[in-house]
Amino acid sequence: MDPQRPESFNHRMELLSTGRTYHFTDQLPDNYDPKRHPTLLCIHGFPDSWYGWRYQIRPWVRRGCRVVAPDMLGYGETSKPIAAEEYTTKKLSADLAALLDILGIRKAVVIGHDWGSFTAGRFALWHPDRLLALVMLSVPYTPPSKEYISLPEVARRAPNLGYQLYFDDPKSSEEILAHLPNFVNLLYQAPKKVPNTDLRFTPEGALRRIIHDTTTSKDLPTILTDREKTFYIQELGKGMNGPLNYYRTTLYRYEEEKAAGLPAQMRPDLPYLFIWGTKDSTVVSHVVNKAQKFIPRYQDIAIEGRGHWLMVEAKDEITEQVINWLDELTCSRPRRDHKL
Repeated sequence: MDPQRPESFNHRMELLSTGRTYHFTDQLPDNYDPKRHPTLLCIHGFPDSWYGWRYQIRPWVRRGCRVVAPDMLGYGETSKPIAAEEYTTKKLSADLAALLDILGIRKAVVIGHDWGSFTAGRFALWHPDRLLALVMLSVPYTPPSKEYISLPEVARRAPNLGYQLYFDDPKSSEEILAHLPNFVNLLYQAPKKVPNTDLRFTPEGALRRIIHDTTTSKDLPTILTDREKTFYIQELGKGMNGPLNYYRTTLYRYEEEKAAGLPAQMRPDLPYLFIWGTKDSTVVSHVVNKAQKFIPRYQDIAIEGRGHWLMVEAKDEITEQVINWLDELTCSRPRRDHKL
């Protein structure tokens, strides 16, 4: 399990009962016993892959946890439906439940980052009986909306999410694919290494402009090693329509959640941890604070001076913070059925 060698992880492919095929890595601790060792289901965000958890998998396995990290729908070797309505969190949650089924896992600790965080939060609403605990990174919990809010309205209310309007545009799939190295450099940039340069892509219109400007983003320093950058360009080069479809599900998601009467409250006994970086421009503090009213067992940790890509920027802190929190729940004192 060498973070610089993706092939050193245990890779699997499975056809799920939902009809979709998922690629995932599945790492078991020594002398694995499903009754004693909890499973961590790690859900990546955009634009990422199972590889986003490369620095956490080995330490968590060594601490006695099984770690399952899928390529989410539309990514890597996982199925890539063309239609945006296939990417709603209801359908993604059904996929994740089916993945646990095929692994013989009744309940898991679910950990998500970015879009994976949002998906993990919705999984806790669609399938509340499948979670031992919930950890959300970088994107705080928000309850199902009581009314439909269009993406332009979301961007108007929260200008830091203006970039999502570009992702919602069907043209962005091919444009980003044509400028993929610039796109990867921009989203994984290391801001502290780029003094006096305004490369904020969050405001409306900024992202399209910057990825087309090769003089600005071509040699931009990133938080990735050369090997990691090459891996991401290769993986995302398999297609951007699927990853971008997550941003095109707003109406479909609203309609499904409304029809189901999805609750706003988390399961009362569900342990919950939110971790965020204070330099993450996509996180708004009042949204973080608002989440507490919907989550009875709420805890959060702010990591000072860190940005959005916590599993890389703050890899040691994330690895330790999560596992130390889980130690009290499951890992350090394994118990039958992992009851919390």
